[in-house]
Amino acid sequence: MTDPAPAPSRRRARVRAPELTGKGGWLNTGGKQYSLADLRGRVVILDFWTFCCINCLHVVDELRELEAKHRDTVVVIGVHSPKFVHEADHAAVADAVERYGVEHPVLDDPELGTWKQYAVRAWPTLVVIDPEGYVVAQHAGEGHVHAIERLVTELEAEHAAKGTLRRGDGPYVAPEPEPTVLRFPGKALLMPGGTFLVSDTTRHQLVELAQDGESVVRRIGSGARGFADGTGGAASFNEPQGLALLDDGSVVVADTVNHALRRLDPASGEVRTLAGTGRQWMRGDATSGPARAVNLSSPWDVAVFGGRVWIAMAGVHQLWAYDPAGGGVAVAAGTTDEGLVDGPGTEAWFAQPSGLAATPERLWLADSETSALRWVDLDGTVHTAVGTGLFDFGHRDGPAGQALLQHPLGVTALPDGSVAVSDTYNHALRRFDPATGEVTTLATDLREPSDAVLAGDDIVVVESARHRLTRLRLPEDAVRVEAVAHRTQRAATEVASGRLQLDVIFEAPAGQKLDTRYGPSTRLLVSSTPPELLKHGEGTGTELSRALELDPSVPEGVLHVSATAASCDDDPANDYPACHVHQQDWGVPVRLTERGTDRLPLVLAGLDA
Repeated sequence: MTDPAPAPSRRRARVRAPELTGKGGWLNTGGKQYSLADLRGRVVILDFWTFCCINCLHVVDELRELEAKHRDTVVVIGVHSPKFVHEADHAAVADAVERYGVEHPVLDDPELGTWKQYAVRAWPTLVVIDPEGYVVAQHAGEGHVHAIERLVTELEAEHAAKGTLRRGDGPYVAPEPEPTVLRFPGKALLMPGGTFLVSDTTRHQLVELAQDGESVVRRIGSGARGFADGTGGAASFNEPQGLALLDDGSVVVADTVNHALRRLDPASGEVRTLAGTGRQWMRGDATSGPARAVNLSSPWDVAVFGGRVWIAMAGVHQLWAYDPAGGGVAVAAGTTDEGLVDGPGTEAWFAQPSGLAATPERLWLADSETSALRWVDLDGTVHTAVGTGLFDFGHRDGPAGQALLQHPLGVTALPDGSVAVSDTYNHALRRFDPATGEVTTLATDLREPSDAVLAGDDIVVVESARHRLTRLRLPEDAVRVEAVAHRTQRAATEVASGRLQLDVIFEAPAGQKLDTRYGPSTRLLVSSTPPELLKHGEGTGTELSRALELDPSVPEGVLHVSATAASCDDDPANDYPACHVHQQDWGVPVRLTERGTDRLPLVLAGLDA
């Protein structure tokens, strides 16, 4: 009996894949350098990412199951394409690969060479290359792995039939583990007895350290990725981060990759789940309700403010709040749009809020992607103390209006009413004084500080990339540093002044169609920096194409584009089709020139014909 002939493959566009180049070299390959020719015969998925980007980290986690299922046919290559200056440091990239458990080869591309060759415009972007070396699909944003898995299955069958599929072990070589007490710790909490509770993020544990900040008292959690309640080694976490102490002496834990809040009873060591389902919140999901029934998205830090546990919900650029008395959770501020907009909480925009600290009158927050220090009043109004937006960052002291930070992850309220900022990518501890409006530097040469806590007259800093807590005496005088300023280094797209056609490319995955059961299934939001750049075409609509008009008197700026499309399984016999939301935000630097293009294509899913 002969095997049936494979079903004919559907026709798909193919473009020869450009070579992989990156001056930083390769990681997770045991020192070997690779070219596309070395990978011929395998399905290659390029994941263009940068380690500051929460959506990129979501995709790293989404890819884990696909990598395991198709281990002998698929090779995932992370192409690290930096946004911030610090992310172009090869040692920092190597740290991030270990920190986030990236288990595939990574090409370090500090000059964005491969990014440009593949015409990538957004973090994250996934590109699928078939076993013959042709690009067959491109997807911007997260939530596309279900479609890519289906495409991979098609490519496996197609190229097995053609004899062009090569099975075998992939190029990934695991690094040797390092024997440190902590491994990329995230946040710390001073306990009532004087010990320190630390989220040992990369080892998926909580660690209690003695008053010296070094000696281990106990470890809580199995140390393996997981989502299980229990005591001691029976409980499990997945890259935990923020910690907050409740009035009853228990500790709330932001269990980031589990998209959950957990509760630790320090006396018994018992861990149980307070909020979240373990599934990531997606657009259209509930934004309030019983805490155990509502999806969350990468909670990064927690703080008690106004009787509620506020949550820095980095994954959706919002602040949420958990009510310990009522057991509910709800959005407290933010629209899910990424940027820096102050005002009432329902109208404010954030960008990966990652650090929280409460005083009786204010909730301070480190808004990492805008390199900003912000705060929320008791009435819910959002303000900015330091920072201007998504593209300006650096290390500059002085009046808050011109001072610069670089991707801060932590904030600490000080006894005199000022605020210490863990200025992560500047390797510094900074201070903002609301009384004077001045920003100063308290300490430098701290390797990726991600949090700090007060301990008597000292401040204890979580040096995440040095895998330790570092005790500092709060200095009376600020450290003087040479001022530097940066902007995100991406080549501007040259566009014509006047009319510009914006086309967001979206092709529903194979076997799916646009979900129009409840009205339009697509959404497009367009704005600009500066606002004067756009004379016409800003705002929200349901079509993925729009005619924009650019003001010729504004020579350059950034177009902010947010697109959403919903697709469902196309099977009339299925009364409950599986549906998926595809969403991505772009910030496209543009320069107006006489010879610039009059069309701007942005690929959400598919290929631009």
